[in-house]
Amino acid sequence: MNAVRTVVVDDHPVVRDGLVAMLGSAEGIEVAGTAEDGARALEVIERVGPDVVLMDLRMPGTSGIEAIRALRARSPRSPRILVLTTYDTDRDIRGALEAGADGFLLKDTRRDDVIRAVHDLAAGRAVLAPAALAALAAGGAPREALTAREIEVLRLVADGCTNRAVGTRLGIGEATVKTHLMHVYDKLGVGDRASAVRTAWELGLV
Repeated sequence: MNAVRTVVVDDHPVVRDGLVAMLGSAEGIEVAGTAEDGARALEVIERVGPDVVLMDLRMPGTSGIEAIRALRARSPRSPRILVLTTYDTDRDIRGALEAGADGFLLKDTRRDDVIRAVHDLAAGRAVLAPAALAALAAGGAPREALTAREIEVLRLVADGCTNRAVGTRLGIGEATVKTHLMHVYDKLGVGDRASAVRTAWELGLV
């Protein structure tokens, strides 16, 4: 099995070096690069093509959220992005997730949990700290219940299926799949596949 290639982005050298040492000593993880701000992160990520990026939020110059948005504009699904920060306000959490982050942990998270989170994200699973779960829960339940078919579609999307693959599995057309997803987005109050999966996961819908 190939090691999970990671990039560490943090403006504090001590924190950055600590993360590099921690990840570098973990089985199945390789540190492919580091960056001290969002702008440099975009350059490093473009060059090394990591599987997972550990991203701080508040940095001089280009912030973590700005960097996440730029990365998602390039590629909606890769690399997987884990926000690792000291800030746990609802604004920070929602801002990061809405920008396209796949996970959110605080810097006081235990070493083993951070390592597990990297592997989980690489495998396509969501990773959210309790503070992030609380922020999502504060948004309330869906404005309207999802239908059984919409949940089927969402579960297949969560498993990584394309719209075409979902249609094949369910015996429906790709256009119908898109229609179901649009209804899901509206009911969950989100604007894209990744956000729908994250929200549905934390609400226990998938």
